[in-house]
Amino acid sequence: MFYDLQGEDNMSPIVGMLFSAVKENSQRLRFITEGMSQEEVDYKGPDISFNSTAQLIKHIMYVDLNWVYRMKGQPLPESLKEQYGPMIDANNRLPMVEGMSLNTLMSHYEGVLKMLKDTCIQLTDADLGKVVTFGHENEKQATIRWGLWHIADHSRYHQAHINLLRKWYTFSK
Repeated sequence: MFYDLQGEDNMSPIVGMLFSAVKENSQRLRFITEGMSQEEVDYKGPDISFNSTAQLIKHIMYVDLNWVYRMKGQPLPESLKEQYGPMIDANNRLPMVEGMSLNTLMSHYEGVLKMLKDTCIQLTDADLGKVVTFGHENEKQATIRWGLWHIADHSRYHQAHINLLRKWYTFSK
């Protein structure tokens, strides 16, 4: 396999490079979750105190979706908040997700990635310096450039958790 960070033909060079990092991580997520049973997708660790793979994928998806709309300069529509959210529950934890198949989760995630790709096609490298707000209360600021990097980094961070859950699950059997 050959690795590169070359973007899509119809994207600006830097936008494309950052998008390709996101795309590569999405392919890695698909690879590391391949073949998971429903029981494993819902597994919450040896003492049932961790976020499940389902919760983590849904969280990654919702964070990415929020960034798509920040990049567009638009608020996240209520219909998408209801479908993909919330970010956290009343206890400041990732919302419970049970019984949602890996195929459904990944299909929804692919839809969000398609929205991101469509948004990135519209961005120029100059747009990457635009400042947007983010955070639970929009209390933080970052450039769109940082946001694209964060999408890739955030996914990879939680993929480490998924890999650990997979190890624990295998040892529990």
